[in-house]
Amino acid sequence: MNVRRLFDILDYYLETKPNQDVALAGKIDNEWKKYSIHDYVRIVNNISFALIKLDIQPGDKVAIISSNRPEWNMLDMAIMQVGAITVPVYPTISEDDYLHILNHCEAKLAIVEGHDVMTKINNILPKTPQLSMVYTFINRERFPYLEQMIELGEQNPNPEELTFRKGNVKSDDCSTIMYTSGTTGTPKGVMLSHNNIIQQILNLRDTPAKWSNIALSFLPLCHAYERMMVFLYQYLGMSVYYAQSIGTIAENIKEIKPTMMTTVPRMLEKIYDKIYISGENQKGVKKAIFYWAMSLATRYKLQDFERTFIFNLKHKVADKLVYSKIRQNIGGNFDIVVSGAASIQPRLASFFSAIGMPVFEGYGLTETSPVIAVSSREKYGREAGTVGFPLKGVEVEIADNGEVICRGHNVMLGYYKDEALTNEVIDKDGWLHTGDLGRFTDKGQLVLTGRLKSLFKTSFGKYINPEVIEEKFTESPFIEHIVVVGENQKFAAALISPDFIFLKGWCERHDVEYTTPEEVLKNPIVRQRYVKEIEKYNTFFGETEKVKKFELISDEWSQLTDILTPTLKVKRRLVNEKYKEVIEQLFA
Repeated sequence: MNVRRLFDILDYYLETKPNQDVALAGKIDNEWKKYSIHDYVRIVNNISFALIKLDIQPGDKVAIISSNRPEWNMLDMAIMQVGAITVPVYPTISEDDYLHILNHCEAKLAIVEGHDVMTKINNILPKTPQLSMVYTFINRERFPYLEQMIELGEQNPNPEELTFRKGNVKSDDCSTIMYTSGTTGTPKGVMLSHNNIIQQILNLRDTPAKWSNIALSFLPLCHAYERMMVFLYQYLGMSVYYAQSIGTIAENIKEIKPTMMTTVPRMLEKIYDKIYISGENQKGVKKAIFYWAMSLATRYKLQDFERTFIFNLKHKVADKLVYSKIRQNIGGNFDIVVSGAASIQPRLASFFSAIGMPVFEGYGLTETSPVIAVSSREKYGREAGTVGFPLKGVEVEIADNGEVICRGHNVMLGYYKDEALTNEVIDKDGWLHTGDLGRFTDKGQLVLTGRLKSLFKTSFGKYINPEVIEEKFTESPFIEHIVVVGENQKFAAALISPDFIFLKGWCERHDVEYTTPEEVLKNPIVRQRYVKEIEKYNTFFGETEKVKKFELISDEWSQLTDILTPTLKVKRRLVNEKYKEVIEQLFA
């Protein structure tokens, strides 16, 4: 059948995989709750019937405020089937952000997860007049809940109206408004059509191998990247399992042995560091072999034809002695690991591909549905340090100022209620300006080199690209995050958020007392170790780019403290604001 709207995926799924026992699965009380494709479709239709009964009209906005769970997908499909528009909202934002988003999109109904979110929504209800209905996922004795919504649909079936509504939805209609979490300013509502996302799926459907059948999902569905990938998994008839939390990913991989998952570079860095440190426990020849194999893996060429006969022989030996054991410890049965949201260091792409977790890299923005370019299985389609070729049907060029611009089926409908900002980002010829800097290789692969707005000039008039420096420095296991500063100053300096788990282990091995993060960073031995680390990574840069001064930050940098985005990128603007005095001291 022809898939033209996102909810058509369900009929296509039923047609191609009618016997799929696990379409979606989530964990409740340490047990996997599984839904077959027939369960999935039945519940979606009942929610749609309920939405019709609740007078949700075509074009109405319905907010889902929740972490990943099977019911998220059920609600999403049900909302779109009745011609309404899904507004995904992160369950970790502030009351003020909820107030802004729900009023801005004029949400009529919100389905919320968790006691904290319910409390925040309850507090802002007097200031959100158009939000006439709130449901919770489970019974929290304050609002009606999802089970009651499903029962309402069961008691009020209306297949004729649902068929009529579905028939009236066009592929170019807005399917969702996704508010960008971003690293800057107020959230903007990105309007994406059904066709925007369908074209992504059709372009990517041949990337996974035919045998790939189990996906693990842990990145937020509120993010365009993960949401599109989960639509792709469903289109391909794969079982989608939702990890309980970031902390249970390792356990969940061992349980379900996924063939595919998406991740972000920071997560892969953490896994790499953990593997690398594990070699310290080995002795003599075993230790030497382990680190030889680790080093070999970072030099692995992603394209089969680029690896020499001698390298392949060494790889075979390393696989038997080391990589097979690493795979056993990690679990899984990976066909592809897709890395996105930030550039991955080439050594990590090589390492994970070498040990049997082939890394494919994607690049894009919420505004581009989200993929602009991605690794592929074609010749030169995977090259460490590049994000592959542009998606078919998407034109990509490098503007005179070095900015990546694109146009095609992936470009958003626009920002909701903000024509001026839309026109600022999409020019009169239809080119979307990404704000990213890039270049093409001689083979046509896209290479990203930083953010246009992140570039700064020193007082000597030299341009510095902080992201290139930061990417190199985070190769250090001592450094969790780093922000390079120095606009209009004589030199570059940095704020460093240490990897405290690694630092604690280092302190134990070197008989350095570890008390609290604040205290340990004052220790001159620790401080001197960071000086040594800075000197090591400074050797990769020219004189003007070297980090001349730094400050170690003991505060937690996470989503909870609002310093990191949901895809674990540092909000540079917030860091500059929060540590204004610390930065001033660096240049005093």
